[in-house]
Amino acid sequence: MKKLLSVLLVAVMLFTIAGCGSQTAQETGTPQASAQPSDSAKPADSAKPAEPEDPSTDKLVIYTTVSDATVEAVVSQFEKQTGVNVELVTNGVGELLKRIESERQNPQGDVLWGAALSSIKAYDENLFYPYVSVNNDAIHPDYRISNGLYTVYGVALRCLLVNTNLAQGIEITGYESLLQDSLKGKISMVDPSASSSGYGHLVNMLYDMGTNNDPESDAAWDYVTRFCEALDGKLLNSSSAVWKGVCDGEYTVGLTYEEVSRQALKDGYPVKIVYCKEGAFGESTTAAIINGAKNLKNAKAFIDYLTSLEVQTMLSNDLFMRGVRTDLDYDEGFVSLDEITMSNADSAYASSRKEEWLAKFQDIWTTVAE
Repeated sequence: MKKLLSVLLVAVMLFTIAGCGSQTAQETGTPQASAQPSDSAKPADSAKPAEPEDPSTDKLVIYTTVSDATVEAVVSQFEKQTGVNVELVTNGVGELLKRIESERQNPQGDVLWGAALSSIKAYDENLFYPYVSVNNDAIHPDYRISNGLYTVYGVALRCLLVNTNLAQGIEITGYESLLQDSLKGKISMVDPSASSSGYGHLVNMLYDMGTNNDPESDAAWDYVTRFCEALDGKLLNSSSAVWKGVCDGEYTVGLTYEEVSRQALKDGYPVKIVYCKEGAFGESTTAAIINGAKNLKNAKAFIDYLTSLEVQTMLSNDLFMRGVRTDLDYDEGFVSLDEITMSNADSAYASSRKEEWLAKFQDIWTTVAE
């Protein structure tokens, strides 16, 4: 009898231990084996972090550099279609990227919207969450990003915006023409360290004015020095101040980009667009999810919304941004790229040299402005 009781007791103990082990696995959420996503759904170049807890929310915080008109058109419809309440923080891309970096331990934003490719690639990629949009296959292969760390949704073409009332008798054709004595102090340019628009123009002029399109050549930086002298101590702190200054008649010419310039034309300002005869730099404009975003599902929905055919068509035809979908019909108002001399600027190289080039520009500017 004692022997039988001992056997029964051992059996009960083993059954109890097995039951506890099963309960612990369920309570702690131990992952079970599951099918892996297809290669097309996974980032190709970086390991995707574990999906953070994302309780259903009705909020989305967007850090953005885009124009008021673009914000109004895109955000209002996104809120209407999704029921999500969008909170906007607007600033230059340099300040926004610094803010994201300073908040990396406790992110306060969910999406960075409007950063040029060269600007975002200059920062730590771990600041961003890899997400490949559901519309990725519809994006032109030249702008499709396999690792999902950012999504290209438009192409910003650098150009000059000229106030036709102020420029009468002055021929403005490109960068070299900006050095005319009659334009000294009448050129608006944003600090390249404060705006991707400004850095894009710095890159553009370095390649266009460099010996054999070499941005590191003495000729390239000699032009930058002479251009800084032509600014006559005036360097603006936001990209919007550049084109607004031209539209309002404060400056004769501004170094800006196609989207806002075409909007100014539509709004009836006395302006014209000049694509630099030396070459125009067309750079990808991106949106990216901030790593650790507290409203991740809504952030993904916004990326998908930006790349949808509906929004891409609206951006191109109503807001004059060159979209990136292959099934997009451009508005007839766009000047064909076949009619524009394009710059040989290398966006990837410009991104890798951004810190050094900005420091060199600042040294030149400080010396000239003294």
